[in-house]
Amino acid sequence: MKRLVLILILAFVAIARLQAQEDTFYRLELGGGLGMDFSLNDYNSRFYGSPGVGISGIARFPLNPRSAIKARLGYQTLSGSTENVDDFYPANPSLSGEERLRSKLSGGIVDAAGMFELHFLPYGWVQGYQGYKRWTPYIQVGLGFSYATPGKTFCANIPLGVGVKWKIRERLNLSLDWTFHFTASDNLDGLEAPHGIKSSEFRNKDHYSLTLVSLTYDLSPRCPTCNKD
Repeated sequence: MKRLVLILILAFVAIARLQAQEDTFYRLELGGGLGMDFSLNDYNSRFYGSPGVGISGIARFPLNPRSAIKARLGYQTLSGSTENVDDFYPANPSLSGEERLRSKLSGGIVDAAGMFELHFLPYGWVQGYQGYKRWTPYIQVGLGFSYATPGKTFCANIPLGVGVKWKIRERLNLSLDWTFHFTASDNLDGLEAPHGIKSSEFRNKDHYSLTLVSLTYDLSPRCPTCNKD
C-alpha cells in the first residue's frame, strides 16, 4: 500500500512538473550577436562587396509563441574605395590624376531599431499539446535610426529581414538572421550625390545590410497559472 501511495505521489509530481514546463512562457530575452555587414553606396554597388563587421545588443519581448518585438542596438563598420569604380566623379571636379581617382571610405554606423518578428511555427521548448517547435523561420520588419560617422549623418531607416532561430536549451536561443536597412540619406558614406543627381524616397540612397548570429537568454517567466494560452 505504501509503495502504491509513493508511486502515485511521484507520478503526480512528474505530471505537475511537465505541465508547469509546458506552460512556462518567458517575457524577455537578452543577449548579443556578431556578424558581417555591407553597404550599398557610392563606393560599392555589389552585395557583400567591401564587407565589414557588425556587433549588436538584443532585447526580445515575446508576445506569444508566434510573434515577438525585438529591440537592437548595434555598430557596424564601413569601408570601401573608388579605385575600382569606373563612373565615380569626385565632389571637386578640378582635381586630376591619382588625386581625382582615389577616395577611401572608413568609419561606421550606429544603428538602433525596433522590429516585429512573425514566426512561421509556434516557438517553444516542450512540444506539449500546443505543438511547440524548438526551431522556426521568421520574418521581421520595423523602424530604426542610423548615425554614420563618415558623413556625420543621422537618418531613419526601415529594416526588413528573414531569419531562423533554435531553442538549444530551455532558456537559451540561437538565431541567424539577415536584415536589409533602407535609408532616406545619400550621405552615410560622406559622398552626397557625387554625380550631381538628386533623388527622392529610397532611390539612389545609401543602404546597408547585416547578417547576424546571436545568442539570447530567457528571463522573466510568466506565472504558469495566469493567462494561459
